Amino acid sequence: MLANCDLHGRSGHEHPGPAKTIAFAALAMTLSLLACFASAEVILRFLPVATGLWSLPVNASQPILRYTPNRDFLFSRDWNFSIVNRGHVNNDGFVNNENYDQSDARPLLAVIGDSYVEAAMVPNDKTFYRLDASRLHGKGRIYSFGASGAPLSQYLVWAQYAAQKYRPDGIAIVVIGNDFDESLLTYNRRPGFHVYARGTDDQLQLTRLDFAPSPVRLLVRRSALARYLLLHLGVAQVADRVLGRFGLGEAAYAATPAYVGNTAAEASIERMRDSKEAVDAFFADLAKMIPLPPARIAFLVDGARYEHDIAITERSYFGRMRKYFMDEAGRLGYEVIDLEPWFVNRSRDGNVHFEFPTDGHWNADGHEVAAQALAHSGLYAGLFGRPD
Repeated sequence: MLANCDLHGRSGHEHPGPAKTIAFAALAMTLSLLACFASAEVILRFLPVATGLWSLPVNASQPILRYTPNRDFLFSRDWNFSIVNRGHVNNDGFVNNENYDQSDARPLLAVIGDSYVEAAMVPNDKTFYRLDASRLHGKGRIYSFGASGAPLSQYLVWAQYAAQKYRPDGIAIVVIGNDFDESLLTYNRRPGFHVYARGTDDQLQLTRLDFAPSPVRLLVRRSALARYLLLHLGVAQVADRVLGRFGLGEAAYAATPAYVGNTAAEASIERMRDSKEAVDAFFADLAKMIPLPPARIAFLVDGARYEHDIAITERSYFGRMRKYFMDEAGRLGYEVIDLEPWFVNRSRDGNVHFEFPTDGHWNADGHEVAAQALAHSGLYAGLFGRPD
């Protein structure tokens, strides 16, 4: 009996102290969390979690933003996978089922834009440019160059890239509401894009914002759980908004502004002034960088899609900037394809919607309207003849 007791008469099987209890509890909690994460990772691998498009590095040796080529991807969004689409990145690093061929002598139209051209949420054969390409029955080509978030300043870089590599006979550029101010470094610091920054001579100059995938980003690409948290639940944006309430996030917290045309509707004097300056710089550089006459360049300009939205659109930042852009483009001799009347006329029966319930981008019906507008343009007729 004495062998089982210490000198103070206590049993050799004494209870662990508080420190050991806390350590065991922490270990048990950690193991439980790891088990939950592992289970979630396994389950999510059987669900349509977005894969991402895997941007390539952008730097002095590779200045053009593109995606990892020859790769299939899965687009989906929201916690419940409300939109799911499978797509393909082609041999040149752009979302398109068709590979691009420098040696092909058929007439070529290059289509340039942001997520409306990338169109990762729509089957590629339902996009406006693939619909118009199918009208050609192999007698011509339409290549797309686009990525989500790109502004006018980036369109210049892709247009020059397409002109130098593929020598297109014409270029069509899609213009939406956030293309104007986000062409400026003041409003857009997203890595990988070219934006306008003020030089030492006080003039706007195209500036490349380099991008390199971080080790964390490369790890996230391989984890279904991490992609679900970031791409579907937006935990990074939620955390920033929460921290912003205390002045700790990337931007101070503010009430979400009203949006018109995929951009904030508010049109301050400063924002309008800066945006018009960006548009002026864009047109000046377009004439210098692209070896095509204005008649071979057209702009498809988004607008109100339903009659009841026309008045509010016209009063908004987007409405005022799209008018300024279209007026300048027309004055300089470029073709302007105003999509607003095409959408409004098509929507008058009240039975069609041009965007997804949870996503403001064009759905297949929206792309069909844009395809009709482009197919009836002077640019399309000049390159390929009138559509069948």
